[in-house]
Amino acid sequence: MALTLRLLPQALREPLGLAYLLARVSDTIADSGGLTREERIEWLERLAAGETASEWEATRHEAFTRSEVELLRALPGLLSTLGDHPDRREITGLWREILEGQRFDLQRFTPGSEPLDPAELERYCDLVAGSVGRSWTRLIARHAPGTLRAPVAELLPPASQYGKGLQLLNILRDRETDRALGRHYVAEEVVPEHLEQAREWLAAGDRYLRAVAPGRILMASSLPLALARATLPLVASATRGERAKLPRHHVRMMLATSVRSLVLPHRADPV
Repeated sequence: MALTLRLLPQALREPLGLAYLLARVSDTIADSGGLTREERIEWLERLAAGETASEWEATRHEAFTRSEVELLRALPGLLSTLGDHPDRREITGLWREILEGQRFDLQRFTPGSEPLDPAELERYCDLVAGSVGRSWTRLIARHAPGTLRAPVAELLPPASQYGKGLQLLNILRDRETDRALGRHYVAEEVVPEHLEQAREWLAAGDRYLRAVAPGRILMASSLPLALARATLPLVASATRGERAKLPRHHVRMMLATSVRSLVLPHRADPV
């Protein structure tokens, strides 16, 4: 998301950037190896309860790296900005959904736990990524009127599916690393079925993008789909234990190619 944020006009980059930083804070806590599982859940619950910034002054910084400490130290300022922000309700709602997904992740996976069932996997993908698609859409409608060529209510379902597809692809790509950390999202024998589900959800991204007018917002909205489309075959063909990853030069090339959306309408490509 950090890459796409830089492509957005300031009116959208500012609220979505704030949401991104808040999610990074909670993700840092959720992934901390220096805190117990119970401590991480407690910290996320404190955030979800709307704890004030002053209550974070005595955080256990020894549990985090230097860069993570710097991010945590920014939290009081982020919460202060959020408190006065005109998009406070949207950003807060989005962060709460992400926090719910992060808490579900920690509560669901215990030593020896089974992989997620399809309903759990979809719920998780929706909380941490489908939610982003919905907020992205509502904020576009609010700050860039005329950009969306369909009513917001019609675009929220494909926006959610687009986000879920991106998240599911990330899960499939990183499944070996996650499994080593005790997060068994998918069973290996059903990976082909989940790849097909990811394709189906990502296809909703094309339907969504056709309703976005050419310009920087379309460029930012379409880049994740282009990257996902290039990553899908790599994930499908990767050998057991291999993490599929696009080369940096490929990412740069796709970024340059996506400039066409500044002036051209979106054209659907096969996923």
